[in-house]
Amino acid sequence: MDPHQIISYPLSTERSIRLLEAENKLVFVVQPHATKNDIRQAVEQMFKVKVNTVRTLVTSHGEKRAYVKLMPQFPAIDIATELGLM
Repeated sequence: MDPHQIISYPLSTERSIRLLEAENKLVFVVQPHATKNDIRQAVEQMFKVKVNTVRTLVTSHGEKRAYVKLMPQFPAIDIATELGLM
């Protein structure tokens, strides 16, 4: 499956930037049908990194968010800069 069909867009809120800096996590809005494994594979393919964990949350508006923690050797801030979040 195409990674661009799974990941809709990165989330750039105050909280997501704090997670990025403190915990090496990226936050994405993803398709509602995407599984954690789909999200892991999509992030690894798109950014050429290794993912440690994926946690998901469905908001009250029906939006599904993925909190992706990267392995320590892959700084999330580099990806955020590449995406134009920083």
